Amino acid sequence: MKHDLLAESQKHHAVGLLRRIPSIGPIRAALLVALIQTPHRFRTKRQLWAYSGLGLKTYSSGDYRYVTGQLLRTKRPVSIRGLNANHNHDLKNIFKGAATRAAIISGPLQDFYAGMVARGMKPSLARLTLARKIAAITLLVWKKGVCLDAEHLKQQAA
Repeated sequence: MKHDLLAESQKHHAVGLLRRIPSIGPIRAALLVALIQTPHRFRTKRQLWAYSGLGLKTYSSGDYRYVTGQLLRTKRPVSIRGLNANHNHDLKNIFKGAATRAAIISGPLQDFYAGMVARGMKPSLARLTLARKIAAITLLVWKKGVCLDAEHLKQQAA
């Protein structure tokens, strides 16, 4: 079965692009192409994160209240309720597995991970951030047909 998957994946140009991303090997690249099919399904990286189960669930039922007959938003900050539960489990496993591998194999992604941990971030949260970064890079590389650049690893405001 693995041999058939690899043989079929060689027909797709995207597999070669995705394999250039550190921690994305031939099996992960083939599964990404099979599960995502086309990167144009996702307009932004946040849509891919939500589909992959890496997006944060930030809504709650107490965001609005009635004051003198008008519906007003409460002044409380939006609370984060964890990761979204409605997602593609296989895709989440691919990105989290790639993040775990990238955190232990030397390279630019390990430096990115080590920098987050050095700044005081919990290792589990740093791996989640790394999984999101790998997902964003995957989408960018696949959509635009470019190679991974160290510029893609800069810290950005989420």
